[in-house]
Amino acid sequence: MQAAGSDMNGTQANRAAVLPALLIAVGLIAGGWMLGAQIKETRLGDRYVTVKGLVERNVKSDLAIWPLSYKEAGDDLASVYAKTEADKKAILQFLDQQGIQASEIELGVVRVVDTQANEYGSGNRAPHRYIVEQQITVSTPRVDQVAAAAQKSMQLLQKGIVLNSNPGQGLAYKFTELNAIKPDMITEATRNARAAADRFAKDSGSKVGSIRQANQGVFSILAANQGSSTGEGGEYGYGNSADASVVKTVRVVTSVQYYLEK
Repeated sequence: MQAAGSDMNGTQANRAAVLPALLIAVGLIAGGWMLGAQIKETRLGDRYVTVKGLVERNVKSDLAIWPLSYKEAGDDLASVYAKTEADKKAILQFLDQQGIQASEIELGVVRVVDTQANEYGSGNRAPHRYIVEQQITVSTPRVDQVAAAAQKSMQLLQKGIVLNSNPGQGLAYKFTELNAIKPDMITEATRNARAAADRFAKDSGSKVGSIRQANQGVFSILAANQGSSTGEGGEYGYGNSADASVVKTVRVVTSVQYYLEK
């Protein structure tokens, strides 16, 4: 009876010793599997390629904005104002002759400057006391009509009307339908980026996996056939001479990162 009891106790002791060892072994196997999965994921995460997709489209402006600013100067306010009114009449007549409709014309507020009002005894007196300024603005989707009229604006100079040409305030052509073409351009740019990734993967003996990261890029509106644009500073970029061109180039460059798989 005593011997049988000793054997039973020994068996229980052996089982108690095996169980922790078994648990440790299972833990090591599970830990090794998890570590292997993490290493594989890390390696896959390191294998990716960054590609760009470029798309350009030539579009025609659909809005022309033409500010015609003019002014007269003199020492008699009534006479200066009368000359300004005569200039306005001549400009409106010119625009009518060019087929510009009254609904496309906006008359600005008349601005009168008294050059002597703020001199405070300064010795640099202006040559004329009064300056009367006004601006007439043409805004129309008929860009060809305005472009043709602008070519004939010399007729106003022949009548003694000098139009002001302040920087950034001249005739501007705008393209307002960017949102209409934006989705298709993004799709095409992404397709071009994928094609570039496929070529790279083929050359490197890999295949393209899922997208790691994507950047839509900046839409740039440039003068037609303009070579480059920084595309910085916001969602839309504009070339310096874009407003002066009836035909424009819309450009977008997308940047996409793809995982590479063996």
